[in-house]
Amino acid sequence: MDEKDWKMLQTIYEERNITKAAEKLYISQPSLTYRMQQLEKDFGVKILARRKRGVDFTTEGEYLVQYAEKMLRELTKTKDYLNSLDGLVKGKLRLGVSQTFARYRLPKILAEFLADYPDVDVHLKTGFSYEVLQMLNKEEAMIGIVRDPYEWKGPKVLIEEESIYIVSKYEIQIDQLPQMPRIDYTTDLSLKSMIDNWWKETFDVAPKITMEVDIIDTCRELVLNGLGYALLPGICLKGYTDLFIQELRLNEQNLNRQTWLVYNKNALELSQAKAFIEFIKLGSPSLR
Repeated sequence: MDEKDWKMLQTIYEERNITKAAEKLYISQPSLTYRMQQLEKDFGVKILARRKRGVDFTTEGEYLVQYAEKMLRELTKTKDYLNSLDGLVKGKLRLGVSQTFARYRLPKILAEFLADYPDVDVHLKTGFSYEVLQMLNKEEAMIGIVRDPYEWKGPKVLIEEESIYIVSKYEIQIDQLPQMPRIDYTTDLSLKSMIDNWWKETFDVAPKITMEVDIIDTCRELVLNGLGYALLPGICLKGYTDLFIQELRLNEQNLNRQTWLVYNKNALELSQAKAFIEFIKLGSPSLR
């Protein structure tokens, strides 16, 4: 087995479909099927069990997938380390970033970083914060940028802090909220829990949620058109002067969201990762 075989097994495992895996790998289905048959012949075991709309992996196949994923991680780490040996800041920088931070803050930060370190090759994945932490644990990312990483035990650097706001088209009073239409959006569990706790401490009735959307931008635009109010973090409100906003407060304190840079200690062994961490610590111009 080699790197191509490892990626092949990993892709089939993710897709559970030979045709889709072949498309993702940019090879023909017959070529992929033939290579799988050769692997089964080489190892003397059945790897795949076909079903009507795809494939399942046998016990032996599951073991080989775990082996392939381990070898791909080790190969990536080896390449990263070798690229750092000459002392130059270069190589692949694998980042996992909270989707909201990636939308509003990351582009300028990356542009500034790459202006200083043009030989770094950034590979970016976005998702909810818990998904970014999973990327770090699986070593799919060297560095993560997440919101409220309560469960992270490794090194972390506070990037910024922002308030949570009641946002509406027109001025409203807090005691009016239970009777008004609220617009919610899909977000991290940490923010949802913070907002739910604030509501329960403030009111004894459930909110009147009339719209639920998948992204924060849609939620804000619905509010901007007077279709209800929302509870939103400050990161998405810059420049929206036509909106009425007021900070959420509980026990005379503002409710805030924190954004953190998180990483494993071994990331400091890689020049490109160390440079990015130091860049954030010193303060990217976009964060000042």
